[in-house]
Amino acid sequence: QVQLVESGGGLVQAGDSLRLSCAASGRSINSNAMGWFRQAPGKEREFVAAISWSGGIIYYADSVKGRFTISRDNAKNTMYLQMNSLKREDTAVYYCAADKSMFRPTAGKFLWEYDYWGQGTQVTVSS
Repeated sequence: QVQLVESGGGLVQAGDSLRLSCAASGRSINSNAMGWFRQAPGKEREFVAAISWSGGIIYYADSVKGRFTISRDNAKNTMYLQMNSLKREDTAVYYCAADKSMFRPTAGKFLWEYDYWGQGTQVTVSS
């Protein structure tokens, strides 16, 4: 079983930066695709970014493209989301997720493609 724990959220002003981390425990996730999703109050959980097991395939939602960067450090069993130029509309609870399938040559953009989820970390952007 894989446990995922997000950290790095907080309250920032528009234009600021934050880096979220997602630490995995229980077993290595080096062979698994991972992703970030977010959920704003009253809205559905939505895709933010995803990265394949090797890091060679990366996808972003259009709303964050050019501002957010997803990465992973397999030696640390950890995934990151660098968020720059934050906007009020980025305010949400951010969740990391891992796909239980190993060595998939891609990364998922949909909730149903992920099997393990963290508890989330709050990001609040004020204007």
